[in-house]
Amino acid sequence: MLKLNGTVFMPSVLTLVGIPGLESVQFWIGIPFCAMYITALFGNSLLLVIIKSEHSLHEPMYLFLAMLGATDIALSTCILPKMLGIFWFHLPDIYFNACLFQMWLIHTFQCIESGILLAMALDRYVAICDPLRHAITFTHQLLTQIGVAVTLRAVIFSAPCLILIKCRLKHFRTTVVSHSYCEHMAVVKLAAEDIRINKIYGLFVAFIILGFDIIVIILSYIRIFVTVFNLPQRESRLKAFNTCIAHICVFLEFYLLGFFSFFTHRFGFHIPPYIHILLSNLYLLVPPLLNPIVYGVKTKQIRDRVSKIFHFKDPS
Repeated sequence: MLKLNGTVFMPSVLTLVGIPGLESVQFWIGIPFCAMYITALFGNSLLLVIIKSEHSLHEPMYLFLAMLGATDIALSTCILPKMLGIFWFHLPDIYFNACLFQMWLIHTFQCIESGILLAMALDRYVAICDPLRHAITFTHQLLTQIGVAVTLRAVIFSAPCLILIKCRLKHFRTTVVSHSYCEHMAVVKLAAEDIRINKIYGLFVAFIILGFDIIVIILSYIRIFVTVFNLPQRESRLKAFNTCIAHICVFLEFYLLGFFSFFTHRFGFHIPPYIHILLSNLYLLVPPLLNPIVYGVKTKQIRDRVSKIFHFKDPS
């Protein structure tokens, strides 16, 4: 790499620190992270196998859940192997282009997951507020179209983040990334040039995708709750509400962790760096870990299938 006036011109390799301030205990931090990753892989893979093999689960809600599980596997796999390489084997270097590719994959899968949560909310909205039209509306053809649209949206909106870094930023103050993976702002802040456009576009994507999805999900659930509370029978209200609990839990864990991590990274100047990094890591690791657990516990069909696989009786 070429150094000019104290800056590095178009570096070929970057160095990931891991968790700044906690380098001495990163080896031990890697153990629970690895356990979370293995559990997430097992849980989501089991979920995919159950949904694929059980014909009664070939319904929109469970097919969306399968999409969510596949996205969770891909998202956690984007960061954990490299992160454990840093923590356990002292392999912090990453090629610049590989770093940008990892960054793009992470943000793409985050956007896909948000889109799937939106689709699941709309599915519950139609199922509860207009049940007679649900089977007609949410056909397998529509599910395929939703999957393609959510993926294309994520790919298209995430790509400019990579392009803006690659084409605009040529000089970098340092090649050391104070993070455990290639996060957009962590890489952008290395530049010795004007990064306002990069920061503005990052905020734009966050609010145009995540902001839009959150608003529509909240409005959907407001309408769902109004419909549920107007049902005449208590049993009907409980049954309808029970079908939404798992999705509400997943929705809250994904967006609360996401926005807390997002805003502390950009505006939490007085928060220690290791808090930022730990929050970012948990944001990418906790949802893939908890999603199959939440749905496994709250969804009777999945719980029964798991009971058959492992040959134990469901107490309910």
